[in-house]
Amino acid sequence: MTKPANPFRYFNSSPEVIRLVVMMYVKYPLSLRNVEDLLHERGIDVCYETVRFWWNRFGPMFAAEIRRKRVDRMRAYTHWRWHLDEVYVKINGEMHYLWRAVDHEGEVLESFASKTRDKAAALKFIKRMMKRHGRPMAIVTDGLRSYGAALKEIGNAEDQEVGRWLNNRVENSHQPFRRRERAMLRFRRMKTLQKFASVHGTVHNHFNQVQQSIAELKRAIDAGYSRPIVRDTPDFQALLHDPAFVALVGNNN
Repeated sequence: MTKPANPFRYFNSSPEVIRLVVMMYVKYPLSLRNVEDLLHERGIDVCYETVRFWWNRFGPMFAAEIRRKRVDRMRAYTHWRWHLDEVYVKINGEMHYLWRAVDHEGEVLESFASKTRDKAAALKFIKRMMKRHGRPMAIVTDGLRSYGAALKEIGNAEDQEVGRWLNNRVENSHQPFRRRERAMLRFRRMKTLQKFASVHGTVHNHFNQVQQSIAELKRAIDAGYSRPIVRDTPDFQALLHDPAFVALVGNNN
């Protein structure tokens, strides 16, 4: 079996520097020249056009590595709830839509760009999510009828939940992307929007270490969940045997 070629073999810079540059540009609301200035302060001489080239070349590759590990781990258990929403994005004066889905912990599951927000776009978005992440117990949406029509076609209409404040979790997930969009002076092609939204969501998940509250953990215990439900933290069973946590839960009973 042949060993895969090193993707950095034609570059003089080290892989660590390239990864730092790409993560810095995607994660934080910085322009290309902002990244150039910050690297110059740290003794790294990189042109802003090099930052642009590295992000386009290696951004999807780094995101795919992160996504592959997280998706394999997330498919080991059933999702409690998905939150779906769409947001307007203007490209060259024309209105486009960015569909986004997050789970019950606020982790971005999928981002999908389209020119419409009809039943066909919603159906394509939902099928794409279920193919990658499986099927949730509940799907929370806003009042857009496209969601109901799409879920009815695939037989998940009974899992849909619609409420005034139920979808605040996904509404808040748009804020980091909006800040990044303003720093980039908006998008000029839908292909670029789709590419950056996918990479940005994956990198945001990588740095967003969300810890569940004690109340959420206690509800999980009362519901009888025996599988690990806290990601990127010590094992849930070890947490159950932690004397401090046991004492705290016992005091709340």
